[in-house]
Amino acid sequence: MQAAQIIHIEAPATVANMVCGFDILGFAVKAPYDEMNIRFRDEPGILIVNEDEYNLPTDPEKNVAGAALLAMMQELDPATGFELRIRKHIKPGSGVGSSAASSAGAVVAANRLLGNRFSREDLVRFAMNGEKVASGVKHADNIAPCIYGGITLIRSIHPLDIITITPPPLHVTIVHPQIEVRTADARSILKKQVQLKDAIRQWGNIGGLVAGLLKQDYELISRSLEDVLIEPVRSILIPGFDEVKRRSKAAGALGGGISGSGPSVFMLSKDEPTAQLVAEEMKAIYRSLGLDHHVYMTTIKADPL
Repeated sequence: MQAAQIIHIEAPATVANMVCGFDILGFAVKAPYDEMNIRFRDEPGILIVNEDEYNLPTDPEKNVAGAALLAMMQELDPATGFELRIRKHIKPGSGVGSSAASSAGAVVAANRLLGNRFSREDLVRFAMNGEKVASGVKHADNIAPCIYGGITLIRSIHPLDIITITPPPLHVTIVHPQIEVRTADARSILKKQVQLKDAIRQWGNIGGLVAGLLKQDYELISRSLEDVLIEPVRSILIPGFDEVKRRSKAAGALGGGISGSGPSVFMLSKDEPTAQLVAEEMKAIYRSLGLDHHVYMTTIKADPL
């Protein structure tokens, strides 16, 4: 290891939940992504330098990337020191895994600097500490796909059990209305108890979605993209949500819903022309509402970070 070595990482945005898979399903996308550079420093501890306009905390305990690195450093020589420079292109609070990109990117970059000492599962375990800073809860549905790539199923957190899923070709259209929905706030409004009939319907959709992805059955994917537990509550926080969903499906989308805790909304399509039609519908809706927005057309990022 050389003190002057610098590792550069491009940590991707992610879509968590995939409609019915709250806290257990997620996928990485090719764009947008955060850029991070890390190197060793002569002094122990973590120095964080922000190279963007978001003015996020630089105290490692209050910064999601710093918290992830602190968890890693508990298993390193106490004299180890890192300098981490972050340029975020994924807006915090956008619902496409901004905190996960920072947390995962930091530990993946540090691990490369260390000669890949830790496994991917270890890195997820470290990075989940960043998610706890962001939302108050350790969850891996953004972290795992960011690190593993593609689509991941989190069968269990204690102990970690992560299953990778190879999907058929899918195009992703994401609209990000320029409002902020804090993950902690979006979690606080969720019901603590659900009816058994709703849970059964949700389990059927999760099983159907996973089976549809594995079988490359677009029709099964489409009819499984239904959420009867989380979306009805969270959608009230997102202006235009119902219209986006209705008009996107009318344009040919397989389906979609809230990305993570919102406010971003994603739609899956079989081909690029359909994804483009969906993008135009999304833009038209938010123009009519007079709400600033960004629309991304991308695909699932299959390769690991």
